[in-house]
This record gives sequence, structure tokens and C-alpha cells, in this order.
Amino acid sequence: QVQLVESGGGLVQAGGSLRLSCAASGSIFSISTMGWYRQAPGKQRELVAGITSGDSINYADSVEGRFTISRDNAKNTVALQMNSLKPEDTAVYYCNARLRTRWGRPLVDYWGQGTQVTVSS
Repeated sequence: QVQLVESGGGLVQAGGSLRLSCAASGSIFSISTMGWYRQAPGKQRELVAGITSGDSINYADSVEGRFTISRDNAKNTVALQMNSLKPEDTAVYYCNARLRTRWGRPLVDYWGQGTQVTVSS
């Protein structure tokens, strides 16, 4: 079993900051990519930021320059520092890890339970 546990969501005013954290635990052999997705009401889930085991990073255009993703490979954690938040950043944020549970097994996506981020205007 693999678990992803998120923390750090909440309510903040526009222009404020929040930091999301996610820890992966359980039967993990190796993690390829970790990232954050978000889903606003009535919209599809979208990638916010992703980071590979080699620290290659990509961001959604809408958050580039405001959000920073980081990862600790030794602890299997990923964080998302969100600055200059806007009302349109309001969504449920999900942690994702693409990993193998054993050597030779295929990569499988695992998800956290989601954490609400609400930005008031």
C-alpha cells in the first residue's frame, strides 16, 4: 500500500502565500515524478507543477513565476510554495506521485486525498 498525505491548504487573501506539503509512504521502490494538480469546480483536473527525480521541473503557464515546487528524494516529499495567490487559484490541490512499488513493476500514479485552497478577493 502507498499513501500520499497532504497538508497546508486553507483560506488566504489575494496576494498572500500558502505552502503545500505532501509525503509519500508505504511500499515504495522508487519514485519517478512528483507533482501537484488542481481541480476547480466545474473544471477538469490540471497540472500545476511537476518535478522529476533529477529535479527537472515544469509549471503551468498560469503559475510560472509565482509558484515553486521542490522535492526531497530521501524523504519522498514534495512541496509547493504558492506566492502572489489569485482568486483563480482557488481549487482542490492534489499531490501526485508516479512510482514503482517493486523493481521491474510498471510505473503507477498515486494520488493524495486533496486539500482545499481558497483565495479571496
